[in-house]
Amino acid sequence: MQRELYTEEHEDFRESVRAFLAKEVIPHHARWEQQGIVDRDAWLAAGRAGLLGLAVDEQYGGGGSPDFRFAAVLAEEFTRAGASGLAVGLHNDIIGPYLTGLATEEQKRRWLPGFCSGELISAIAMTEPDTGSDLQAIRTTAVDAGDHYVLNGSKTFISNGILADLVVVVAKTTEEGGAHGLSLLVVERGMPGFERGRNLDKIGQKAQDTAELFFQDVRVPKANLLGEENQGFLYLMRNLAQERLAIAVAAIAGAEFVLEETTAYVKQRTAFGRPLAKLQHVRFEIAELATECAVTRAFVDRCVLEHNRYSLTPVDASMAKWWATELQKRTADRCLQLHGGSGYMSDSAVARAFTDGRVQTIYGGTTEIMKEIVGRSLLG
Repeated sequence: MQRELYTEEHEDFRESVRAFLAKEVIPHHARWEQQGIVDRDAWLAAGRAGLLGLAVDEQYGGGGSPDFRFAAVLAEEFTRAGASGLAVGLHNDIIGPYLTGLATEEQKRRWLPGFCSGELISAIAMTEPDTGSDLQAIRTTAVDAGDHYVLNGSKTFISNGILADLVVVVAKTTEEGGAHGLSLLVVERGMPGFERGRNLDKIGQKAQDTAELFFQDVRVPKANLLGEENQGFLYLMRNLAQERLAIAVAAIAGAEFVLEETTAYVKQRTAFGRPLAKLQHVRFEIAELATECAVTRAFVDRCVLEHNRYSLTPVDASMAKWWATELQKRTADRCLQLHGGSGYMSDSAVARAFTDGRVQTIYGGTTEIMKEIVGRSLLG
């Protein structure tokens, strides 16, 4: 069913992604996990391989393709490889649309070539210590000071926070803030008053740098305002559907991968003199998970096609995100159980899938927020 989504061109791209992972990522990933951050050279290699800025116009060094299926291939292959450190999905699918859709021509010339080459690594700073998913409660402020804003506040749980050269910061530009008073400012590495805190220690995705960010009287030029002032909340809502779909694509790929690993394991692992696969309970577990994955795959693939037609609704994106990520979490848990003690070892594929995938139901909007969106659409 999955293959029906893709053309030969997409499958050729898949092979190039696998070759890149085999050469530039997999041999280094264990070291990146130990050091808590990937090498900047890996970003440059991704740029040379044409994996960054897939949807960015060719005149700025991008791939020039709005076809989201290429992004989906990237998400699937990085997930299957357990390559959680090099956050190309965050860079391309979440931050990219803000730069391509809101940046002025001058801003595009300034930022997009480096964005596509890997010289400029990006991050987006929404979450604050006391706000979580509630964007309307953001406290970070940007005060108009003529030709610049004075930015003050802090952010946390920011992926790429240590490495980022460009950070899209969500800040209040009116006293009331909320839905009608947020703006997007691009803070660049080296701006006085912009400091990075700890590289946060997570239970999974160890190779992916996640940081606290602090802004103390940072002078951000008006030339670094993305879009219009006080329209930030609208821009955030507009781009969330793609972000949630990208997470859903990675989630179903993760569920399928750990199920494949477990299916192979129970065929060769013996207990009480026969393979685990001969036990009815094990067969039922595998049958249930395989069915759930097949049904979820069909829905997520449909959402990808709808997104390519610019017809994916926020409600469908929310459905896909919460269902696929909860399935990924459930599949990893049940598959770890079927592996027994070996599944609990940190160097096993199923253990990494269990810890790396756990955050999927949290970022991009928690499962509870996704259900609220769907519920409101049905009940008002």
